[in-house]
Amino acid sequence: MKQFINTKESLVTEAIDGTLRTAGGRLARLDGYPHIKVVVRTDWDRSKVALVSGGGSGHEPSHAGFVGQGMLTAAVCGEVFASPSVDAVLAGILAVTGKAGCLLIVKNYTGDRLNFGLAAERARAQGLKVNMVIIDDDVALPDLPQARGVAGTLFVHKIAGALAEQGADLDTVTSTAAKVIAGVSSIGMSLDSCTIPGSPKDNRIPEGKAELGLGIHGEPGVEQVDFANAKDAMDMVVEKLAPHIGPGPHVALVNNLGSTTPLEMAVLAEELHKSRIGGQIRWMIGPAPMMTSLDMRGFSISLLPVGKAEESALLSPVAPTAWPGCHAVGQVAVLPLPDGLAPIAPMPSQNAESRDFIERCCRILIAAESDLNALDQKSGDGDTGSTLATAARALIQALDRLPQADTTQLYRAIGLELSQTMGGSSGVLLAIFFAAAGDASANGQDMIGALKAGLQRIQEVGGAAPGDRTMIDALAPALDALSDGVAAAATAARAGADATAKIDKARAGRASYISAENLIGHNDPGAEAVARLFEELVG
Repeated sequence: MKQFINTKESLVTEAIDGTLRTAGGRLARLDGYPHIKVVVRTDWDRSKVALVSGGGSGHEPSHAGFVGQGMLTAAVCGEVFASPSVDAVLAGILAVTGKAGCLLIVKNYTGDRLNFGLAAERARAQGLKVNMVIIDDDVALPDLPQARGVAGTLFVHKIAGALAEQGADLDTVTSTAAKVIAGVSSIGMSLDSCTIPGSPKDNRIPEGKAELGLGIHGEPGVEQVDFANAKDAMDMVVEKLAPHIGPGPHVALVNNLGSTTPLEMAVLAEELHKSRIGGQIRWMIGPAPMMTSLDMRGFSISLLPVGKAEESALLSPVAPTAWPGCHAVGQVAVLPLPDGLAPIAPMPSQNAESRDFIERCCRILIAAESDLNALDQKSGDGDTGSTLATAARALIQALDRLPQADTTQLYRAIGLELSQTMGGSSGVLLAIFFAAAGDASANGQDMIGALKAGLQRIQEVGGAAPGDRTMIDALAPALDALSDGVAAAATAARAGADATAKIDKARAGRASYISAENLIGHNDPGAEAVARLFEELVG
């Protein structure tokens, strides 16, 4: 798999330096590359308790991304998914620990426990006060004697970090961290495994499946489950979490495991709010990438019961920009449309012939959705079919509200409906098309004249003409031939649509950004939609 790296051997050191160059001087690293990779605060006051965490790289922005005021004092970075050495951990401890002592925050993996634990012993032998807590928040494997540490670690970073920043002593910071660990529960789900740099992709999750309860190092999940949609995915995650949470308010950490899009993460956050435990979630952190697993296409949810002390610590300001903040979960605010935008509903009327014709046209476009999307992937962004089908479905739902018996008002009502339900430039152009057709009909034009007036208007507004590789290449000849019947119009539309496959330069629409070699041989999807509509009407 292609990746933006130079070599796997230099990946982590180059990434750390790239991070430090944009840290504004608030972060530095210890000398000692490549074996010692430690990021530290430059503004640290040794009179306070130091917080040191870390582990294998590949979880960015954890751990180095959370070094700064209010969170970690130092992060000890290993190679990708590999624990840092004892010497590296010890270097981090010695660099930041004063008389107040140090707390090591360690995820429950054997390598981390051993290396951090031995480093702590060596630091104590040098007279330093060092405590260590182990994070074991993963609830995916209930029978595992020692649960894994995953994204719930970040609650410890934030809450213990707030106390340390306020000057709490080591025992207080340690006991608070232990309380957080006892309360937090986490689980993740992914649609794909991660890609370890320099290694072949592990394609163990088949199409139509998701992995529930997988680890942050790409370890297989507790089970592979059928994947349907975001709601079902969140329901499965909540089902695993629910037995581990008690009554009362909770904070949820909604974590992107790497390559899930922000759009998907926002939907997942909404589904968590609407789930059976949503009423207990008072605060939400994210959705954001916080404890990732390289490029894993998944998410994790961590839940922590909160009282006033936890709320205060979670809401306290921090310097690390990777921390997305903790925000109250509220209602969706909905404001009325401004004056002039609220639609004026037309007076409904019934006409069986008009209703059946409109619904037939809509069904034709809905049936063509997949084919048109596939065609649009060759010359655009792959959504022509979905855009038209979405509008068609909305128009079917609106049929009983339309003035079916008044052709002039029907054109205008269809234009208004499309302007509200159809996205992209196509929606605007078709709304203009029908609005102009309505105006022409009001001025006495027959159906063909009204539709041609609509075509002229969208050419004026959109700037496209026949030969520019748009829907006009099929629509214009179809309307010119329509006086000879629908079959003649269909033949003309098909010839116009097929001709677009020979046009190597689009002069309008998204296809104008596409190179000639990607256009030749493929019909314009808008023109194809027009041709299919007329052909199916004949059939």
